[in-house]
Amino acid sequence: MTGAACGAIGRSMTDDPPFSPALLPAGFVDLLTPDARTEAEGVATLMGVFASHGYDRVRPPLMEFEDTLLAGSGATLADQSFRVMDPDTRKMMVLRPDITPQIARMAATRLGAAARPLRVSYAGACVVVMPAAAEESGRQIMQAGIELIGPDSPQADAEVMSVGAEALAQLGVPEVSFDLTMPPLVPALLEEANISASVRPVLMRALDRKDAAAVAELGGTLSDTLIALLRAAGPAEQALEQLAHISLPPRARAFSERLAATVAALRKANPGLRLTVDPVEFRGWKYHTGVCVTVFAVGRAEELGRGGRYLSSDNEPACGLTFRPDVLFRTIPPAQARQRIYLAPDADAQVAARLRAEGHATLAALPSGPPNLTGPEHDRAEALRLGCSHILSGATCTKLD
Repeated sequence: MTGAACGAIGRSMTDDPPFSPALLPAGFVDLLTPDARTEAEGVATLMGVFASHGYDRVRPPLMEFEDTLLAGSGATLADQSFRVMDPDTRKMMVLRPDITPQIARMAATRLGAAARPLRVSYAGACVVVMPAAAEESGRQIMQAGIELIGPDSPQADAEVMSVGAEALAQLGVPEVSFDLTMPPLVPALLEEANISASVRPVLMRALDRKDAAAVAELGGTLSDTLIALLRAAGPAEQALEQLAHISLPPRARAFSERLAATVAALRKANPGLRLTVDPVEFRGWKYHTGVCVTVFAVGRAEELGRGGRYLSSDNEPACGLTFRPDVLFRTIPPAQARQRIYLAPDADAQVAARLRAEGHATLAALPSGPPNLTGPEHDRAEALRLGCSHILSGATCTKLD
């Protein structure tokens, strides 16, 4: 083998492949127009609706110390958190995977003395180790939502969901469905029935899979009740009627009645809202203490958002709803671009300012190429190349044919 051949083999085995500047880490993407425009305008619409109901915007930091963010209810986020070492303090920091625990911390500290009920809204990016669902490919996700802190009542639960429903209607999201559940109901029932601690996890998994045969086998004397709960799922009024006829011990019955009261309050606020109830759905509700909701668009598998009742950092009652803009805005048409108007070198500045105030985008002519490339024909060619529909020359705005 010649020396040249050996050298070629050596380079192919040891040299890194050429690095592309467009290459990004798995799960991270560039968001371009029109998607970036749709997200920005959509988030502004959501936040506008939230503000109109008195939810004041806050902006928690993108990173916090691990000991702070992953304390209390935030402990459930540990497996989804990216960690880095702070070179200054030598303490571990976490990129937030969820904004809700940050709101809980702020409510207990910086906003601890603020008047209750405390209404706050937020929007921002989060980073997760793995997407929460198979249809989600991104590790950088957007969140926008509201938290109502202080009151613990069906009316408070209903307010949060009703404001969320109004925001979706304002965006034009078609045929939304609010699917309610009560995660503490089944654990309370199993505890009151003295179901063995070793059996509970297996039984809970069977309920989660909606496996009636396994529930019948594992549930013992509670089997009939659990199977009745499995069947009490569907449109809200129908499900609640079935739930009301199931014999439940006191704590489980209290959870059932709270669920029914929340549905009644939500119906009063939003009579036409599509509501379903599943009293044994508890997947993903790790730190919630009361009524929870998942929001869907009918005919789509992706969750638009979710939320529910929990305890803030100092055990203060709270209820929230978080939307996923990156999922949500796939259900609506892309935001329309502004009409683009090319400003010829002699364009009137005051007319151009008025056009921008009316919502148009103006693109000023900039010198390029040889000096002889000027004049009306050059301006027309440049306007068409840049996607403009009109040219402003002097004070006259002319439509391009």
